[in-house]
Amino acid sequence: MPLFTHAAHGARLAARSAQGARFITSWRTYATSTRNSTPRTVAAKKASVVTKASASTAAKDANSSKEVDPLQVAADVPEIYEFDPERIAESVASASTASFTTPHSAFVGELLPGSDHIATDWSRSYYGLSSQAFSKEIADVLLAPIDERDIEIKPDGLIYLPEIKYRRILNRAFGPGGWGLAPRTETNVGPRVVSREYALVCMGRLVAIARGEQEYFDPSGIPTATEACKSNALMRCCKDLGVASELWDPRFVREFKEKHCVEVWGEHITTKKKKRLWRRKDQPKLDYPYRE
Repeated sequence: MPLFTHAAHGARLAARSAQGARFITSWRTYATSTRNSTPRTVAAKKASVVTKASASTAAKDANSSKEVDPLQVAADVPEIYEFDPERIAESVASASTASFTTPHSAFVGELLPGSDHIATDWSRSYYGLSSQAFSKEIADVLLAPIDERDIEIKPDGLIYLPEIKYRRILNRAFGPGGWGLAPRTETNVGPRVVSREYALVCMGRLVAIARGEQEYFDPSGIPTATEACKSNALMRCCKDLGVASELWDPRFVREFKEKHCVEVWGEHITTKKKKRLWRRKDQPKLDYPYRE
């Protein structure tokens, strides 16, 4: 190649190299600036995050420094209780002498001593049953022979003692208010009969349990039959106390009827039907509803 041509070719190559260098330099400058700007932004964000994290960590550390240690608090709280053997002995003594309502027997619904506000549930309690015999004075009144003049006889020949006589005997033995009848069930009203179970309680102790019954013929007579049912239960309960026990002795019944009673013919006033009936010899003749 001629020298001029070689020189021209070299000039062109040099120019191209200069342009390429400028392009590369500008790209590199741009790239460098981009690289430099981007890391600076990230670094700023990281710095802010680190700053925030540091601030939050510092706040947490401050709060944690303010938290109270339970052991330290327990150690700092002064003791308000001091072990005093004398005070404990006094408390135990007062507790032992206090009146507790603790049952002292196996009976349910028991009337506890020193607990007047607690009533005995006699509907299910058997408290005092056979726990102790009554005194001789009370027993003499209960077991005394009954006066034969107090005994009555029904027209069908059944002898009985009026219920008021039982109450008088109990009043003489225990005194008014020293005994009572406690219902143990609800009143059972049937088509013709009223019945109810009662407990006889004497001197705060259960003595006997019996079910009384009474017939009625009209619903309006249920209240009267209920009262008669109570009296019938009282009569049955008194058997356990030996009151008027002669009335259940067949020999006594036969002798009494032979001695004090008579069997007569009676005619019904309405139906004119005749029937053999009993009455006491010292009583007037039958008048109603059968006429002798």
